[in-house]
Amino acid sequence: MSDATQGGANPEGLAHVAGMEALDDLAAALRGRLIERARSGAATESMMEEVRTLVEREAAPLGEADRAALCERVLLLATGLGPLESLLADPTVDEVMVNGADSVYVERRGKVQPSAARFDSEADLLHAIERILAPLGRRVDEASPLCDARLADGSRVNVVIPPLSLTGPCLTIRRFRREGFSLRDLVANGTLSSPAAELMALAVAGRASILVSGGTGSGKTTTLNALSGAIPGAERIVTIEDAAELALRQSHVVRLESRPPSLEGGGEVTIRQLVRNALRMRPDRIVVGEVRGGEALDLLQALNTGHDGSLSTVHANSPSDALRRLETLALMAGVGLPHAAVREQVASAVDVVVHQVRRGDGSRAIESICEVVRVAGAIGTRELMAPGGAVLEPGAGGRVAARLAAVGGSP
Repeated sequence: MSDATQGGANPEGLAHVAGMEALDDLAAALRGRLIERARSGAATESMMEEVRTLVEREAAPLGEADRAALCERVLLLATGLGPLESLLADPTVDEVMVNGADSVYVERRGKVQPSAARFDSEADLLHAIERILAPLGRRVDEASPLCDARLADGSRVNVVIPPLSLTGPCLTIRRFRREGFSLRDLVANGTLSSPAAELMALAVAGRASILVSGGTGSGKTTTLNALSGAIPGAERIVTIEDAAELALRQSHVVRLESRPPSLEGGGEVTIRQLVRNALRMRPDRIVVGEVRGGEALDLLQALNTGHDGSLSTVHANSPSDALRRLETLALMAGVGLPHAAVREQVASAVDVVVHQVRRGDGSRAIESICEVVRVAGAIGTRELMAPGGAVLEPGAGGRVAARLAAVGGSP
């Protein structure tokens, strides 16, 4: 009699465990093939269909029940995120931030707080990262330790791994809100006053070119999405983003998304290229998710050549800083334009700057709405919103006043 039998072990149980381990090994092997197919671009079916196809081909001798169990295991290995599953299923979580295997934070209602979720090891965290990126045909390794990607539901993913990250693999997932906020929602949330929301709706309808500025996490994209709701439904809108986050309600919307270079360094499509291409697509409006490089010059030229009424965001600390940053970004295009010429382009292109901040309690607020004016030959700003949220009259004879008059509105 064997030691196992003497110890009271159940041979059938051991056989079952061995069978399960064999299924796990096969599932891991199939998962590897699934990842390779995704990276090579060979995957054309849905994830479930891909798994079923692989299982039918590679595990045909198994019974139907075993094949079904194997499909479930492969899907779990290919898409399951372990400790993050419950966080991503929580509708109150807006962002998940993993700073190494034993440090996970979440953002709820604008406040960042620690989470009890933990990974057993860095290897488990790296496997979860691989499970996120593999279906997208992306990967990270020592040769390419940075990655930006977008999940199928629109959520944004950023990954940084060692040696760039000294705290272990870092994963940030910004949840995508399928139903974007409207201006009414922003008023209800206390982000801006009702008169200010009416002013902004009239300005958008009057084809004012609007720049939304603010710091990271201040809600610029949310406000941009809300402003876009005031664009008439009959207009053709082209949106351009690094990672598609906008959820416009209009029916005639063309969504463009930039593409990073492949592992071989080719195939990159930049925001600047997309802005140039958008001009050939007969847009009524161009909405650029964020201006952060040389595309600023192309956007300024578009706004100065008949594509007024476009919207965009920029990182800045104030409305005046936003205009200066737009100048600097346009100069980064490297075409050798004089600074004065670029400044003139900015003054002619941008009508309104909306500045947003994130308060200490995590809430977001529109702190300033300014019209762009010329002051002694330079660019300046003039407030259109008083500190209490009341709306001020735009400058007589200015572009904003003309835009409002064109749609029969007044602040």
